[in-house]
Amino acid sequence: MKILITGASSGLGSEFARQYASKENELFLLARREEKLLLLKEELLQKCKNVTLIIADVRNFEILQTKIKALPDIDMLILNAGISLGHTDRVPTITAFKELYDVNVLANHAILEVLLPRMSVKRSGKIVFISSLSSLFTMPSAKVYASSKRALNAYAEGIGYKYAKDNIKVITILPGFIKSELTDKNEFKMPFLLETDEGVKRMKKAIDKSKKFYAFPLRFYLIIKILNFLPSSVTQKIVERF
Repeated sequence: MKILITGASSGLGSEFARQYASKENELFLLARREEKLLLLKEELLQKCKNVTLIIADVRNFEILQTKIKALPDIDMLILNAGISLGHTDRVPTITAFKELYDVNVLANHAILEVLLPRMSVKRSGKIVFISSLSSLFTMPSAKVYASSKRALNAYAEGIGYKYAKDNIKVITILPGFIKSELTDKNEFKMPFLLETDEGVKRMKKAIDKSKKFYAFPLRFYLIIKILNFLPSSVTQKIVERF
């Protein structure tokens, strides 16, 4: 199976590469940090059929699409690349806001604009969107990140409906806090924090089963569902307290 993983140089992306490395799989690893990708490739070649590196900044859509066009047909795409502004009460600059949306939302479409027609013709493929539990409940300190992931959910939903007839499986995963460069920015005690390998192991299991929607940890997900059912006046008090 040919698997393309974005944001593969560290964190969840590199761990996805490790857990999917096998003699049956060819990995295509996309990120902008070449040195980290080279080290990862050296590690994976011992147990992987083949590893191809794509050095690209996903914010440069023109270069990104050129490199994606040069790839062979991809069987599974894990859209993992993402950034965060951290949790802050400061009003983000428009530059930071745009950069986050470029990475978390628009880059995914730039890739799929190229790959979806191929998958549609082939009538097979699997697309995995890595979203976040924060997309279900927006804390004011993470409103930009949460809104980008909520947009990603809506986009994934539409893609899933449109391409179901072409046997393209669309999977949306909403993890809670998993140890990575992204969560390392957080200066607070993160509830239900998972180690990187454990978090990716759970996601891989859901992907392999082709679950359309997977939100975890379950306790965290249920807490968020309860918060969404509460009266807004109660939710306001809870948010102000925490």
